[in-house]
Amino acid sequence: MKKMNLFATVLLSIAIIFSGCNASNTAKGTGIGAGAGAGIGAGLGAIINGGKGAGWGAGIGAVVGGAAGALIGNKMDKQKKELEGLQNATVETVNDGQAIRVTFDSGILFATNSSTLNSASQSSLIQFANSLKSNPDTDIEIFGHTDSSGGDKINLPLSLSRANSVKDFLTGQGVSFNRMTTQGLGSSQPVAGEDSKGVQALNRRVEIYILPNEKMIEEANAGTLK
Repeated sequence: MKKMNLFATVLLSIAIIFSGCNASNTAKGTGIGAGAGAGIGAGLGAIINGGKGAGWGAGIGAVVGGAAGALIGNKMDKQKKELEGLQNATVETVNDGQAIRVTFDSGILFATNSSTLNSASQSSLIQFANSLKSNPDTDIEIFGHTDSSGGDKINLPLSLSRANSVKDFLTGQGVSFNRMTTQGLGSSQPVAGEDSKGVQALNRRVEIYILPNEKMIEEANAGTLK
């Protein structure tokens, strides 16, 4: 049993090295395939973002290895560059470059205790929607988060309503409703401590994951993805 645990640790260490370096997504995809294959990817869901990224367990799944993973990484690199100009949003590659996470501060999108989108935030969401429409072979998972004030009775429905508001807005901009799923996580997935109001605000956010859909993965495996 100890040998198996050691082996698993070594494999995960390889994955983390590729994930944390400054290599492009293409290089990451190739490296993870050469190093250990999709088996590592299946375990990454539990450790990305310190085990706190809810999307990873259910939606993102295993990393695609080898040449197919490199093609997906290259595709995601291109979309990430499109999105880097988004205002009031953090754009980063995750899952060894084979997915993109876009994080909006809830304070930018919504007034306090509201799930109605601010008009000031809509220009960024329109730009985001345009990128999604020009990259149709992806799925989108939208997660609403709150801080711990107010309790689950308030926070869970509020976080879901906010995620749904973003989905509804993107749908109105022409993004296919069927590509998107939503979930409200309340305060269960904090990214920062809550000892002060300034830090607490970091937990009030909407995270959107852009993932390769089945068609993209099939084309990558066939070597035809461009």
